[in-house]
Amino acid sequence: MANTSGRQNGSMGKRLAVIGLLILVALIAAVLWLNRAPIAGYSGVATSYAARVACSCRFVAGRDLDDCSKDKLGGMEMVSLSEDAEAQSVTATIPFVESVTATKREGYGCVLEKWEG
Repeated sequence: MANTSGRQNGSMGKRLAVIGLLILVALIAAVLWLNRAPIAGYSGVATSYAARVACSCRFVAGRDLDDCSKDKLGGMEMVSLSEDAEAQSVTATIPFVESVTATKREGYGCVLEKWEG
């Protein structure tokens, strides 16, 4: 007679782990969905600020973009910066959430592209 109780316990443990993981994912999704307005607001402000400040730092002050990244405020670690030297613009991005571009305009400094937030 074969011992199947060990296999059954292992199978049951895997099922419980999968169910627990699904519940955790559902809870995280619910929290994100319930807080979508504040997340969108904060991400829009963070990327707009970072794009405008980094654009001014890069194309008005003439610093390197890596050096300009040091000017981001605390809590803005997820904001990444990229530049288009030809267009004299900097884009600040929070992956999968928000992306904003600021461009240097003669006589105005760096301005944000039209924001429809």
